[in-house]
Amino acid sequence: MSKYLKRLVAPGSWHIPKKVQKFVMKTAPGPHNAGALPVGVWLREHVGLAQNASEVRKILHQRDIIVNGRACRNPQMGLGVFDIVSIPKLGKHYRIQLDMRGNLVAVEIPAESAKTRLCKIRNKTTVRGGKVQLNLAFGANILADNTYRAKDSVVVTLGDGKTDEGRFQIVDHFPYKEGNVAMVVGGKHSGKVGRIVEIIKTASSVPNRVVLMDDSADERFETIEEYIFMVGRSAIAPELEGSA
Repeated sequence: MSKYLKRLVAPGSWHIPKKVQKFVMKTAPGPHNAGALPVGVWLREHVGLAQNASEVRKILHQRDIIVNGRACRNPQMGLGVFDIVSIPKLGKHYRIQLDMRGNLVAVEIPAESAKTRLCKIRNKTTVRGGKVQLNLAFGANILADNTYRAKDSVVVTLGDGKTDEGRFQIVDHFPYKEGNVAMVVGGKHSGKVGRIVEIIKTASSVPNRVVLMDDSADERFETIEEYIFMVGRSAIAPELEGSA
C-alpha cells in the first residue's frame, strides 16, 4: 500500500498547499482516523523544521519529537485533536486543536500544560477481576472506578517520557451533562466552545443532538453528540483558556 496520496485529495483540515507538489505523506493507521495530520506533514508544512522527508526521518530518529509523552519514530503517525507535541531541544510545546474553519492547528502552550492531556472517554468495559477500564478516544486504555461515563472527558498525566511511572493518572474530570462546557470538534461549528443547554435524545439511528450556548457572543447553536468534546464545568478549564 502506498505511503503517499495526492495533495489535491488531502483532507482540508490539514491546511496545506495543494499545487506545490503532487504527493504528500499519508496517515498511518492509529488511534485517530485518516483525517489526522501526519507528524511528517506537520514538521514540514506547519512548523517548518524540515524541508523534505529525509530531514523528517532524521529528526524523528534522534527522538526529538515527543507526542503525548512518548518519542515519535513514525513520520506517518497521525496527530489529532488535543494531542500534545513537545520539542525538548527548542523548549516548545504544542496542543493540536481545530480552529473555527475546521483546520488542525498547533497552539503553543507552557511546559506545565504539556504534562497533561485532555481525553474523551469513548466507552468503558469490565476486565478481569471486575475492574473498570476506560477506553479513551486517542487509543489509550486506563483502569479507573465506575464514576466515569462514556463521552465524559478526563485530564490525564503523560509522565516523564522515560518510564511509565506517573503516566495516565487522572487529575480532573469533566462530565458530559447539561450546564458543563464543551468544544465542538466537527461540522460547521467546529472550534466553537459553549455551555451545553440541552441534550436531545432521539429514539432512532439518528445521532442525538446537543444545543450549546456561547455566552460571550450570546449565540445558541446545535451540533450532534459525536462532535462534542467536554472541556470544563461551569467554564472552560484554565489550562485550555488560551487555546479556545
